[in-house]
Amino acid sequence: MFPWLMLLPAIGLMAAVNLLPIVQGFYMSLLKLNQYTLGQYLDAPFIGLDNYRRVLTDPASPLRHGLGLALRNTALFTLVVSAFSIAIGLGLALLMNRNFAGKNIARTLLLLPWIVPSYVVGTLWGQLFQRDSGLVNRILVDGLHLLDERPFWLLGSNSFWAIVIPTVWRNAPLLMLIFLAALQALPTEPYEAAELDGVSRWQRFVHITLPLLKPVIAIQALFQVIDNVYSYNIVSMMFGQGAGHPGEWADLLMPLLTRQSFSYWLFGQGAAVSFVLMAVMLTFVAVWMRAFRRSLVSHEI
Repeated sequence: MFPWLMLLPAIGLMAAVNLLPIVQGFYMSLLKLNQYTLGQYLDAPFIGLDNYRRVLTDPASPLRHGLGLALRNTALFTLVVSAFSIAIGLGLALLMNRNFAGKNIARTLLLLPWIVPSYVVGTLWGQLFQRDSGLVNRILVDGLHLLDERPFWLLGSNSFWAIVIPTVWRNAPLLMLIFLAALQALPTEPYEAAELDGVSRWQRFVHITLPLLKPVIAIQALFQVIDNVYSYNIVSMMFGQGAGHPGEWADLLMPLLTRQSFSYWLFGQGAAVSFVLMAVMLTFVAVWMRAFRRSLVSHEI
C-alpha cells in the first residue's frame, strides 16, 4: 500500500482537475440548461438524453447549423497541421542534431514560437495577414513581387491556410525538441555499421532512423490529432470571439460549438456535443493504440 499512499496526493489532484469537471459536464448534458434555467444551473430540469437526440437527429437544433462544414474543416485542418508539424519538427531536429557554430542560439530561437501563448499567436498572425497593413502581403507583393495583387488572407479559401500556418509555426518547435531528444538517445552501432558498408545518408535515415523513431512519431502524431481537433484559441483570436464567424473554410468544430452554444444559450446541448466529440476521440485513441501495438509486435517479430 505504500506506493499507493505516495501516489494518493497526485491522484486526488488529477481527480479534482480532470474527473470532477468531466462528471459535472456530463450531468449538464442531461439538463435543460438554457437562458431560462441558467440561474438554476445544476438544479435545471432533468431531461435525460434529449439533448443528445436533438444535436444528433433534430435538424432544427441551432448547434447543427454549419456542423458539416466545421467537421470537414476540422478533419482537413487536423490532417494538414499534424503532417506539416511532424515533418518540419523532424527536419529541424535532424538539423539541430548536427554540430555547427551557434547551435545553442539557433535552438533557443526556434523554441520561441512554442513559448508564445496560443491566443497571442492568433492575434499576432491576424495582424500579419491583414490585406493592406499586414507584413505578409508587404513581403510577398511589395518586397519579393511574388504576387501581383494583395490577397485577402482572412476571407474565402485563403482563411484555411491563415489558420494552418500559425498553428504549424507554434507546434513544430515542441516536436523538434521531442524528436531531438529521441535522436540523441538512439544507439550509434547501426549507424557505424551502415557507414562502414557505404550506405548513404538518405538510406540511413529511411532504413535506420525512421524505424527507430517510429514509436515516438506514432505517439506524437496521436497527440497532434487530439490537440488539433480541439483547436480554438488561434481561430477565435484571429477572427473574433462571440458572434464573429471565421467563414466557410476556417470555422472549426470547437469555435462553432462555443459560438452556437453561447449565442443561443443552449448550454445543455453544447455539453452534449462535447461529450459526443469526446466519445469519438476516445474511440479513435483506442483504435490508434491497438493498431500501434500490433505494428510494434509485428515489427519485433
